[in-house]
Amino acid sequence: MSWNISIASDKSQPNELLMLLLANKGTYLSGEEIAKKFCITRSAIWKQINALRDNGYIINSFPRQGYCLAESPDLLLPEEIWSMCDLTVLGGKIQYCSVTGSTNGDAKKLAQEGAPDGTLVIAEKQQKARGRMGRAWNSPDGGLWLSLILRPHLAPMDAPKLTIMTAVAVAEAIIDTIGIDAKIKWPNDILIEGKKVCGILTEMSAEMDAINHVIIGVGINVNNDDFPDELKDKGTSLKQIKGEEVSRIKVLSTLLERFEHYYVKAGTEGFHEIFESWRSLCVNLGQKVKITGKNESIEGTALDIDESGALLVKTVSGEVVRVLSGDVSLR
Repeated sequence: MSWNISIASDKSQPNELLMLLLANKGTYLSGEEIAKKFCITRSAIWKQINALRDNGYIINSFPRQGYCLAESPDLLLPEEIWSMCDLTVLGGKIQYCSVTGSTNGDAKKLAQEGAPDGTLVIAEKQQKARGRMGRAWNSPDGGLWLSLILRPHLAPMDAPKLTIMTAVAVAEAIIDTIGIDAKIKWPNDILIEGKKVCGILTEMSAEMDAINHVIIGVGINVNNDDFPDELKDKGTSLKQIKGEEVSRIKVLSTLLERFEHYYVKAGTEGFHEIFESWRSLCVNLGQKVKITGKNESIEGTALDIDESGALLVKTVSGEVVRVLSGDVSLR
């Protein structure tokens, strides 16, 4: 694999040879038929096949039989995503990087340049990623590090609902793909067996009454299991829980399909179903919690979320307060 590659791809102009091989994985395709299909020479096909091999694709070839894709590398290339996902809104444009500073940073730049709704930015590794409150986010090889550019028809005050929606999509993707019981901790963490496996960072550009764009950053610990000392007791990965390697592309494709389902539904029917799903997956509700913010801490019982996604907490004095942000710990 040649590192430090960056690919910006449009679904209308994919690597057609790779898409064909992925659609016929395990089956031989004759070079002559491929040449006719794409109106290119056999020599040009050979060059493209070798380029794919250089990137880790195992492609068998035999005289009079042609080419057969035997195995794909564990890469999240645009064609791999398109071949696995049934999407209409998300992923029409994908920027893939082997290494980047931050997918949210890349997505902000693309959004400012006019990238359309549903644009996906994904990287194999991040070097300067951050989570909420500017904290560093460990993002080595083996995880899922991605950002989505959204242009929803929502009021700015409703943007936190997108974080709720994302959390539901992530938790359901983990449950559906590998059968692990994932839970949500308000406002943006996904937990498995009490340890954090995913964080979500939502950033917005807006006017007084309209959203320009929203960047949803998602970081999932999939096969990365070498955590810094300060995170070993707090974090986990799907591989650690499952006890074996997990297919990143399967987790990603399920996540994108669940996200698109809810995103489309939110635009036509609102967030009611999404909020009900969130409540069924949340570990905070009904529990005694302490929420630590920048300037103060609140203790009480987490009751629910309101229609904007704020957490409702009943304090020891009996007052119900609305919490918009903060770190939550169970008491």
